Amino acid sequence: MQNFLPTWSYTHYMNTSSLCLTCIAAAVILLIAANGAPVIARKLFGERLAYPVDGGLILADRRPLFGASKTWRGLAAAIASSAAIAPLLGVPMPTGALFGLLSIGGDLLASFIKRRLGYATSGRAPLLDVPVEALLPLVALHAMLGLGIADIIVAAGGFLLLEVWFSPLLFRLHIRNRPY
Repeated sequence: MQNFLPTWSYTHYMNTSSLCLTCIAAAVILLIAANGAPVIARKLFGERLAYPVDGGLILADRRPLFGASKTWRGLAAAIASSAAIAPLLGVPMPTGALFGLLSIGGDLLASFIKRRLGYATSGRAPLLDVPVEALLPLVALHAMLGLGIADIIVAAGGFLLLEVWFSPLLFRLHIRNRPY
């Protein structure tokens, strides 16, 4: 199978005027896979295998480290789905797995910050949630994915728009528990 992503020079990474649409599309598909897999896993398995990543740890501020909705099952689903879809996009499977791990790592970081700010578990903070879970893997893996600065901005913005547009629909279809 021919590689989906082109090889780019260092000047492409620093150039904000040209876009790599195939690179952006691959990045957005990986973001959807990483962030959609935990939702689908919850729908398929219910409460089975839903062990919280933080083990229920409550910090000195009397709030959970991440919250009960951040599970090992979701983490595994994100990594597995990103790894599985990556070769179809011309991205090596280990890079896809790392992408899923970084995306969920960004989600955990956003949850940690939201808990410290007093947001309830699964509380809505779209300007914190989506950018962190999108930007962490996009920036960390930009060279491997052929992404320049403009590509990263477009991919993260596109993912944010997709999240805003499709979450209410997924809620109405009983796939998501909340409309956001």
